[in-house]
Order: sequence, then structure tokens, then C-alpha cells
Amino acid sequence: MLAAVDGDALDRAVGANLAGQDPAGTAPQQRQVIAVDGTSLRGSARLSAGRRHLLSPVTHHRALTLAQAEVGAKTNETAHFRPLLEPLDLDGTLVTFDALHSVQANVTWLAATKKAHYISVIKANQPTAYRQLAALPWADIAVQHTTTSTGHGRRESRSIKTCGIADQLGGIAFPHACLAIRVHRRRRQTGRRESRETVYAVTSLDAHQTTPADLATAIRGHGTVEALHHVRDVTFAEDASTVHTGTAPRAMAFLRNLAIGLLKILGADNIAKTTRAIRDRPERVLPLLGITNKPDP
Repeated sequence: MLAAVDGDALDRAVGANLAGQDPAGTAPQQRQVIAVDGTSLRGSARLSAGRRHLLSPVTHHRALTLAQAEVGAKTNETAHFRPLLEPLDLDGTLVTFDALHSVQANVTWLAATKKAHYISVIKANQPTAYRQLAALPWADIAVQHTTTSTGHGRRESRSIKTCGIADQLGGIAFPHACLAIRVHRRRRQTGRRESRETVYAVTSLDAHQTTPADLATAIRGHGTVEALHHVRDVTFAEDASTVHTGTAPRAMAFLRNLAIGLLKILGADNIAKTTRAIRDRPERVLPLLGITNKPDP
């Protein structure tokens, strides 16, 4: 049945279900932030076909998957960016994505047509914009926000600087960009030497619409998607699944997203523990799906 189901229809139904149960997404005074990223289903590969690759928009706040599209390969993600986001109401939403999706045509459509804001990481795939960002007078700009975190045997610190693009002669060769962002990361793993990394980004948000702290949170929050993929693999053994026929791999992925999203909406912090509790008493899941067993009057 899953192999023959209409994958697009299932994705729309599950995405609408999750969005409908969490309409606000965040507190009223906060802006909704959505990350767009892809993942591969490793167990779906066969000698005659490569692994399936999926692209999804996921909310930062509760890691709810709002939509999903199957793409032929990771390099084809950019062609699915607009069709994936087209049905969603993104007015005023902040969308984050990595350098792969920093395509000027898609970004222009996102800002002009969907009325959304964005944070776009700029790397070598945008050589002109990258050179312009790196050449900004960052040494003359003070650090505006720092964070430090520890865990899993490592310590990581991040500092952020922002620069108004309109103040720079010639601006930046990127559509609707208002602020340039420089994030410097320092990471020390136990027993290893410290590593450093500098990341440049641009955003359509202006200085009066956001703060360096909010930008730092949004950039770091993009990892929400990767955390969701980790839960799908570790708790639901997604990479170990050898389902590969028809739309079954895609359908199973979104059913996992549905389970995780419902538990997140309920406030579950430990998905693995909560899943085990439901496994031991399956009837507990029925109310979560809106299914009741009331006798007829």
C-alpha cells in the first residue's frame, strides 16, 4: 500500500496535519523560522538505483516537517526549492538554508513573491558575493554577540558581527540583502586541537527588524533539521530500513516525521523514551491521532 500511495498527497496531508495542530509555531511576539534542508535514505539504495533523497522545510521551534519532496540527487535540490515552498504561507517567515540553496533566482522569488525573509549562507558557489563579504571591514567592527556551549566532550564558542550592506560602496551582489553577517566558531574536542571556522551570510532583515542575538540563534537553529534526521535514524532506525519499492521510502519517512512532530507538539523532550512508552501500550497513541473509542449514544 505504501509503495503505491500518492507521495505528494500523503506529504500534503501530513504536513497540513502538523501545521494545523501547531498554528502559531512560536510565541505571538516571535517570528516563525523555517529551515530547508535535505537528507538521504541510505537503506533505500540498490545496485540498479541510488539512495532516495528528500528535501523538507522544518520549523526551528519544534522540528515540525511542513512538507517534503523527493529529488533525484542532492545536486538537484535547488530545482525543487520553489515547488516545495510554493504551497506554504511564508509571509513574514524567516527561512534559513545552506549554501547549496543560495541561488539568486530562488532567493528573489522567496523575498518578492512569498514576502518571506531569509538568511543565506554564502560560500564558493557564489564567488562574487563571497569575495565582497570577506572584504568588508570586519576588523573595525566589534563583536556584537557571543555564545558558548559544552556537551558531548566538546566546547564551542561562537561570535557574530553584522554590517549594514547599504553602507558599503557598491553593496553586495545578492538580491534583497540588507545585512552582512560574519560568524566565527571555535571548537575544542577533548584530546584534540582547537579548530576555527569563519562563515559568511546575508539576510533580508534590516537592523531595526532583528538583533545579532536573534540572527545567531537562527543560524544555529538551522541544525534543527540535522537533529531531526538524527532522531529518525537513531530512534526509528531509518538508515537501517531497506524499504525501496515505489513511494514506500518517502511515505515511511513522513510517517516518522508525523510521529516525531506529534510528540514534539505534546512537549516530549525525550522522543526515544516516549516512543518506548507508547510501544508498550499502543492505545496511548490513538488520542494523539484524534481517534477515540466512544460508544454510540
